[in-house]
Amino acid sequence: MRRMTKKTFQTLQDLSACVGQEVAVSDWITITQEQVNLFAEATGDHQWIHVDVERAKAGPFGAPIAHGFLTLSLLPRFFEETIEVVESRMGVNYGMNRVRFMSPVPVGKRLRARMKLLSSAPIADNGVQMAWEVTIELEGAAKPACVAESVARRYP
Repeated sequence: MRRMTKKTFQTLQDLSACVGQEVAVSDWITITQEQVNLFAEATGDHQWIHVDVERAKAGPFGAPIAHGFLTLSLLPRFFEETIEVVESRMGVNYGMNRVRFMSPVPVGKRLRARMKLLSSAPIADNGVQMAWEVTIELEGAAKPACVAESVARRYP
């Protein structure tokens, strides 16, 4: 299995210079039933298409599927594994501008993310607010599992 090399930037300004570009592509990760079950416990979403394996096999997707919000919750992992800013002490999730779940994610399938920097603007305390288009690809699928515009703030 290929291991992705983390993209390292010295400063927030160096990363900001990448506006309009795909900055990183993550490695593939496999979605497990254990992850789905733990997510169901954490959120209280125990819908059978996620957690009842036998019933889900006979359901509309032919297998249990990951929660859409589980897929979305992988964004911090994808960013952590692919992008580093040496002179940044902290980053925070500021919100989402748009999210679409375009393909169901069957348990056992693999996902990866493509991160494109859409914008970068200075904010208070020498920080930067960045908007990212994150396309979460489902291996072998014609359409992505999820496309989201994520807004994050980083501080030196």
